[in-house]
Amino acid sequence: MSKIFIVEDDRSIREELAELLRNSGYEAEYLTDFSNSKAKILSAKPDLILMDINIPDLNGEQLLKEIRSETDTPVIMVTSRTSETDEVLSMSYGADDYITKPYNPTILLLRISAVLKRSAGSVTVQSYNGLQVNDAKGCLTDGSRELILTKNEMIIFRFMLDRRGSIVTRDELMTALWDNDEFVNDNALTVNISRLRSKLADLGCEDAIETRKKQGYILR
Repeated sequence: MSKIFIVEDDRSIREELAELLRNSGYEAEYLTDFSNSKAKILSAKPDLILMDINIPDLNGEQLLKEIRSETDTPVIMVTSRTSETDEVLSMSYGADDYITKPYNPTILLLRISAVLKRSAGSVTVQSYNGLQVNDAKGCLTDGSRELILTKNEMIIFRFMLDRRGSIVTRDELMTALWDNDEFVNDNALTVNISRLRSKLADLGCEDAIETRKKQGYILR
């Protein structure tokens, strides 16, 4: 039975979450005193940590950074913050996933299951034009620099990488995002592709994504 440790300062939320996890076959523990949080979390030796960003005494992102310096235990950030900046910062500090409140309990359980399965197996690392693609960390690296992608950017990039050299339509990309419970409109898709292009260019992959008018995109 996997042990999940909850870091949430709202009593009702953490107790409801603990009940959800226990009813789903997990062992659940949580903090009630947030002093010396890192030591308490590490001593519990959980298989996965669910952590809010807004917690007493220490910002959740900073706590994540400190935990990550000592352990590779998977961490999912569960937060009411919805800005892309918070997601990018959390992923750069080592979060394995990021889900916003209010969340669908079924979706949260699926995310937990996916992260646990991923952590139990080997890290998937593939290459693209000399870059290492690390799905577990959600990043691209050229060996000296590491570039974090948002979840949407990684879904888009992975979808196009799996179909490299073939035209990918906007409808296909929207469906891929929806299948991962990432709901975006047409304008948001354009913004995500633009940011992905820019990030790939920063790592030396200029013109990596070609636009085919009225058809879609090709990853070169």
